[in-house]
Amino acid sequence: MGAAPRFAARASAVSSIQQTRGIKTLNFGGSLEKVYERSDWPKQKVLDYFKDDTIAVLGYGPQGHGQGLNLRDNGLNVIVGVRKDGRSWKKAVAEGWVPGKNLFTIEEAADKGSIVLNLLSDAAQRDLWPTIKPFITPGKTLYFSHGFAITYKEQTHVEAPAGVDVVLCAPKGSGTTLRTLFLEGKGLNSSIAVFQDVSGKAHERVQALGVAIGSGYLYETTFAKEVYSDLYGERGVLMGAINGLFRAQYDVLRAQGHSPSEAFNETVEEATQSLYPLIGAKGMDWMYANCSVTAQRGALDWHQKFYDASLPVFKDLYESVKNGTESQRALDKNSQADYRESLEVELEEIRQAEIWRAGETVRSLRPENNKK
Repeated sequence: MGAAPRFAARASAVSSIQQTRGIKTLNFGGSLEKVYERSDWPKQKVLDYFKDDTIAVLGYGPQGHGQGLNLRDNGLNVIVGVRKDGRSWKKAVAEGWVPGKNLFTIEEAADKGSIVLNLLSDAAQRDLWPTIKPFITPGKTLYFSHGFAITYKEQTHVEAPAGVDVVLCAPKGSGTTLRTLFLEGKGLNSSIAVFQDVSGKAHERVQALGVAIGSGYLYETTFAKEVYSDLYGERGVLMGAINGLFRAQYDVLRAQGHSPSEAFNETVEEATQSLYPLIGAKGMDWMYANCSVTAQRGALDWHQKFYDASLPVFKDLYESVKNGTESQRALDKNSQADYRESLEVELEEIRQAEIWRAGETVRSLRPENNKK
């Protein structure tokens, strides 16, 4: 096997660079939680910490792409493992990864890596685990950015190997956003977790990895809580629920005789361009405070009705996530031979819906898109 265990050797090296950390315990709405910031791990400290490691990124989808490039730009010894000559291989080559130098097959990368970042899709993690597992030998670190494979092990058959640290760092956003913010000198928040700590150093290692991939700050979770909240959020207000609410409001406006441009502006454009940025900047109360009295009154009067109507749906959704229904459906759908083709059909249906065709025209009228 390519990478030798390093736990014992690293202990003395770590002590020489160990610093007093600026770990903070902060009040999150009345609950105290620890957070770890980028300043806790300056770049040189990260480089020193991983100087003897080869970090193998398996997969070059959104997370593999974003994390891999950020690790490379941070100066770490990182390699990528994907299917040879496939679409991801060609994309990696186009972005500067060199076959035989830092681009390998999945098996070769897993063998060479002392820290293996399993960033394959959830279905691919299940399907390729028998291929990858023999290379996850004692002394290595196995890293995930999703608690899916470990939490739903009855469905994925992915079990933590003996003698291996198993950790998680999950950026709270897409790998594309992680990369974009990194290039802008910013960073996504990420959650971290330790499932198995054989070396006694897993917690500090995942902190260092979290900073190295471009996280802004890190907060603690567990593998199960990460995947439950992630699947729940994506199906809820982050993607599924917001799409449903946008469609419902737009359709009522259109049925009442409002034009497509007016319906889109009052449903999506004002939300994304005016109001949601205010929430992101200083919270819901700030957004309310910066709207008209009429808008304030209406929002305050109606928000409870929407809460009462949606709460049972969200409870059903969480239970569907927790009991494995959602994970099994995702695995089944994503494993179908024609998945990409059927996905494109579903996306095209959204793309061709009047609301989003109207939105394309509205976006083209934004001043920043009209520069000559």
